[in-house]
Amino acid sequence: MSIFTGKRLDKRVFNIDAERMRQGWYSDAYFLNIVTILETLAREGYTFNGVSDIKEIEANLVQTGDLVVEMQFFTRRKPFSLVAGVDEALALLEECTGYFDDQGNFVNTYDQLEVEAVQDGTFVYYHNDPLEVQPVLKVRGRYRDFAKLETPILGALTEATRVATNVYNVLEATKGKDVLFFPARFAHYKLQALHGYAYSLAVQAYNHKYSKNSSTFVSTDDQGDWWGGKGGGTIAHASISCFLGDTAETMMQFARIIPVEVPRIALVDFHNDCVGDTLKVMERMFRKYLELYQAGEMEEAKRYKLYAVRTDTSGSLRDISVEPLGNEELDLGVNPRLVWNLRKAIDNAYTAWDLTRPEQKLAQRWCQDVKIVVTGGFNVDKITRFEKLQVPVDIYGVGSSLLENCGPHGTSSDYTADIVRVQINNQWYPMSKVGRRACNNPNLERIQ
Repeated sequence: MSIFTGKRLDKRVFNIDAERMRQGWYSDAYFLNIVTILETLAREGYTFNGVSDIKEIEANLVQTGDLVVEMQFFTRRKPFSLVAGVDEALALLEECTGYFDDQGNFVNTYDQLEVEAVQDGTFVYYHNDPLEVQPVLKVRGRYRDFAKLETPILGALTEATRVATNVYNVLEATKGKDVLFFPARFAHYKLQALHGYAYSLAVQAYNHKYSKNSSTFVSTDDQGDWWGGKGGGTIAHASISCFLGDTAETMMQFARIIPVEVPRIALVDFHNDCVGDTLKVMERMFRKYLELYQAGEMEEAKRYKLYAVRTDTSGSLRDISVEPLGNEELDLGVNPRLVWNLRKAIDNAYTAWDLTRPEQKLAQRWCQDVKIVVTGGFNVDKITRFEKLQVPVDIYGVGSSLLENCGPHGTSSDYTADIVRVQINNQWYPMSKVGRRACNNPNLERIQ
């Protein structure tokens, strides 16, 4: 359930392979081993025959094969994580909790569990004390019925939470500027829907916390599948190659053919001359815009309203407009000086177009409305530097850094699951490895 909508995702969107999930196909093998052991002990009527850590009970009466436990799922990313993946975790429990009977039929026992969970979009905090974690999911029930699900549940929570938190941190760095979600090409395509959902949660969380109105921009339809988004995009370098290197002609045909609701964003680094290609694109598009405007064809004129230019200059190249300083960080790739050069050129482009005074006023507004999109190697640190310098970026396109999973960089959102209590004779007793204990989270809600 998203905290922002109050609705849980329909479990059908997850396309759960329930048959193999129930068999443990996606589970670490040691979980299959313990399930086999516990099921065998239950059939044999085994009672505990060892030395119990719990001294105040008659341990030899405990039916180990049917032991009821409390398991908590949590992450320890500092200082916080934006939780995602809970709805999928709950769907896995609902569909795949249970056992196979002697005839090989699956018996679903989900209704015998007690489940508490937070909503997707909730924040959890960690202050470096493993005894004070904030669980996002608690499950109480016969352990052998859901033991196989630990691996896929942890994976669903970890992947979605990591991306959501990474996106949220980027949004904070941009101070509310829109972020184009561009990591599709850096991960397996089957992860697109999950990643896009995590991104949408982060945008909602940021807008909610800071009373902003940042928009969502995904690049593939699948990234928007779980929440109703639709993929959008600009032109690619390959498009310009198809037009033999003519960026302006590429954009003219894009504007003529592609529906007007798709923003016209020109990719201008093909020749490593962002300013030069920007000016060519702008003049071609404005001339057509002006022609249609003066003919009263306002709807058709909108096709030639340039929304933005995008620079994606390689980190190994220095754009023609950037004077060399002898420092790679200052000279190469998409850098502040390149963006300032672009902004100045865009704002003043109309002055070279030989226009009448009324046409100049129209052209000035048309030019000043053009935004700047930057892509290529952007992460929290680089965006923070750009914002500190007040570089005139309007939109950031961010890709692989949103998928980063690195402990030293603080981007690891790995989840852990621990049994922390066991139920014996209807009473709960602490039972966990050293360094763990049952913890609470006030945002946990009773699911069933």
